[in-house]
Amino acid sequence: MLPFAFNETWLHRINPALKLALSLVVFLFVLMTDNINILIYFTVFGFVLLALFTGHPGRRVLLLSLPFVLLFVSSSVSMTFFGKGDTVWFKWGLIRISEESFIRGMHVGLKTVNFAAVGLLFALTTRPVLLFYSLMQQAKLPAKYAYSFMAAMRLIPIMMDEFQILRQALKVRGVRYRRGLAGVFDRLKMYAIPLLAQSIRRAQRIAVAMEAKRFSSGQARTYYYETGFSGNDAVFAAYWMLAAALALYAGHHLPLLAVTDVRYSP
Repeated sequence: MLPFAFNETWLHRINPALKLALSLVVFLFVLMTDNINILIYFTVFGFVLLALFTGHPGRRVLLLSLPFVLLFVSSSVSMTFFGKGDTVWFKWGLIRISEESFIRGMHVGLKTVNFAAVGLLFALTTRPVLLFYSLMQQAKLPAKYAYSFMAAMRLIPIMMDEFQILRQALKVRGVRYRRGLAGVFDRLKMYAIPLLAQSIRRAQRIAVAMEAKRFSSGQARTYYYETGFSGNDAVFAAYWMLAAALALYAGHHLPLLAVTDVRYSP
């Protein structure tokens, strides 16, 4: 479960496997779009879902969305400063900013923001356990793989606790490290070997337990959580289809920018 309080909305009740598949379709749509106007309109639809229907407080969503600004700037600056173009705005040394490179930089930045927004929307509205149960039931993922992933996720907090205990124990014992790279090697040896040994023993016990429960037999199994499809799935699919259709129409008939294709053609 998510480690903070939230209100469950219709997005949380969507089948996780279907949500994952539709998110991948959205990724492909954004990736194949070369018209920046279409991308601008489509970005608005994505942020409407993220801002209004995740069930999380607005401040939390805003805080989690702040890295999008960094992603936008970092992904667009390189294309803007060093891209090709005929209408040169500024040139200094290797830096060459043109109208075409600026538009392409904004286009790449919008793609990055869309990927991040859809990923954050999926993360905020999907329980990992239900995702794996859905993959087993609807996508026919073998149970041995799904339960292995879930076991690995449960082990991560345990490993973090063991790391903290080991760190405090070494501090109490007054262990000192050498300076420089030798100190890094000392720390690696002090932490890695005990944690690796514990992980191997724990993985062995889990493997024996899964073998005893016949997870490798491939037989039909019952599930603690039953997942299926509902009207929320149809609404979610219809929303993205409508968003794509409206973005395509508005991008061609109501363009915000004169450029309709960001690909450079000298």
